[in-house]
Amino acid sequence: MKEYKLFVQRIGLVGITNILISLSSLILLPVLSKNLSIQDYGIWGMFNTTITFVPLLVNLGLPYSMVRFLAVKHDKSEIREEFYSISILMLFMGIIAALVLLLFSKPIAVKIFAGNVTVAMLLAASVLVFIVYNSFATYFRTFQQMKVFSLLSLLQVYSMVAVIILMIGFGYKIDGVVFGYFVSQIIVALIAIAFAVRQVGIKFPRFKNIKEYLSFGIPTVPGNLSSYMVEFSDRYVIAILLGTAFVGYYNPGYTLGSVLTMFAAPFTFLLPSLLAAYYDKNSIDEVKIHLQYSLKYFLLITIPAVFGISFLSKPLLVILSTQEIALQGYLVTPFVALGALLFGIYGIISQILVLEKKTKIIGYLWMVTAVINLGLTIILVPHFGIIAAAISTLIAYIFACVITIYYSLKYIKFEFDLKFTFKSIIASILMSLLIILINPNNVLGIIITIAVCSAAYLVIILLLKGISPDELTFFKKLAGK
Repeated sequence: MKEYKLFVQRIGLVGITNILISLSSLILLPVLSKNLSIQDYGIWGMFNTTITFVPLLVNLGLPYSMVRFLAVKHDKSEIREEFYSISILMLFMGIIAALVLLLFSKPIAVKIFAGNVTVAMLLAASVLVFIVYNSFATYFRTFQQMKVFSLLSLLQVYSMVAVIILMIGFGYKIDGVVFGYFVSQIIVALIAIAFAVRQVGIKFPRFKNIKEYLSFGIPTVPGNLSSYMVEFSDRYVIAILLGTAFVGYYNPGYTLGSVLTMFAAPFTFLLPSLLAAYYDKNSIDEVKIHLQYSLKYFLLITIPAVFGISFLSKPLLVILSTQEIALQGYLVTPFVALGALLFGIYGIISQILVLEKKTKIIGYLWMVTAVINLGLTIILVPHFGIIAAAISTLIAYIFACVITIYYSLKYIKFEFDLKFTFKSIIASILMSLLIILINPNNVLGIIITIAVCSAAYLVIILLLKGISPDELTFFKKLAGK
């Protein structure tokens, strides 16, 4: 119980961090959508999409190897050797990626940045900085140093927000916004390096175990890339087939719906190293318990959030962006929100395949899922517009979630509380009736609606006995800590 209490406390810390990180995107949304043209806002969306894609391609899955193998290490010299083996190889790959992007900056600018070469060149530099930051930040994730990692994560996003707002305030447009992003990331990367070096020291490694790390990490690359393609390829298809401006219409609704991924992030962040420690000790029952409760508490929060954000998407987008963007994109949000729920379920249950080192299954799954999603998007978007992209992504997530559950439970079976899930859906439907009744159309109205509906959901779920007395006692004690 003590270990699980620590796990829940860490979940809470990472959860709060991810809520604050998600709020940063909502803070930037009105700043950018109201001060940039639709085309420039679309360029910003494509820049963010690409800055996520390139590191997935070039890091060779090494961050996953670091979490999987270093989490159980205790010898300082061994940790130093293996940490720098991974970090230096990631740096080398980052330099190659940056040079390639710089070399092809003009054609990249024409294809996805509406001809803006400055943004394409800044992309090359930003990718290198992002990879360096990621390698050092992963050190703190690996060793469950949640306070340091949370601090770095918050610094990363809010320094970016502050610098971008400053650039907008000085009258700069998309070039200045992207440059502001680049500067803020350099600062945070240097801080991450300083924190890590203070703990682990400095050493040029012998790369003695790098083959093992690559053997584990490389098979995750196709899966991670394909997973990325499912999540972000819609932006590329929309930009190419409809134009960058339509990315500007699509992105706010997508951003709003994807905010719900913050609820899954604490679990998918903490579970890999925690479950690996239990699994290596052959404590399979502990693995099952952590999976069971992680899934239940994720659904407890996320199911009502899907209903709530779906019904509030239009008034929220009117406030956060413009009337034009809201009318074009509010129907995107419900499909993205439901997709975020399914992706969270996948993220928790797929930990079984990672523990069993069946990463090839994950890779093949996401390759097939990416083909399904890309094919549907290319076929449907020209006929039905941006809403078709959101529907295609949801279909892809349904497929990925079902197949993951099927294969994962072949290796480790744990109890899934279907009764609780049904009760949560019933409570969420009743909660949604309140949203329709209140029908908020301003900031205060939305805040009041969220507060009232959250309380109503909690009361209903308690009346339906969705949470046991033991669980209530546990959380009361936890809240008192």
